[in-house]
Amino acid sequence: MTDIKIVKTVFIKAPPDHVWKFLTKADQLALWFHKGGADLREGGDYLLETNSHGKEGDRLCWGKVLEMKAPERLVHTFTHEWLKGVETTCTWTLEAVSGGTIVTLVHKGWEKVEEDAFGMAANHDKGWDEHFSRLRMVAN
Repeated sequence: MTDIKIVKTVFIKAPPDHVWKFLTKADQLALWFHKGGADLREGGDYLLETNSHGKEGDRLCWGKVLEMKAPERLVHTFTHEWLKGVETTCTWTLEAVSGGTIVTLVHKGWEKVEEDAFGMAANHDKGWDEHFSRLRMVAN
């Protein structure tokens, strides 16, 4: 099977140090993605809870932080209930440019999903569009 990956890019009118907080600090993640119990740390596990759709506090997604190179690169695993134990990998890069930061996410590992890998990736692709829209609003 072909490797399936989601690639998203967003332009934020703020420096990388500012944007980094929105990827790694629990209170800032809650503003655009999901609420977390603690800030992300290299080698540590993370857990994000839902903060929408009337299910506040339910465990939503979790994984392990594999690499943190502030404010340039973050790599973590990502899974949730519907992935049935399959861990995908998210790699975030922040590139400083004149006027702001280019944030790129590469979310891969979808080919490991046994049932409808493409459909699962397509659903997450749509979800990332929605989250990136909120990230742009809160981080700019």
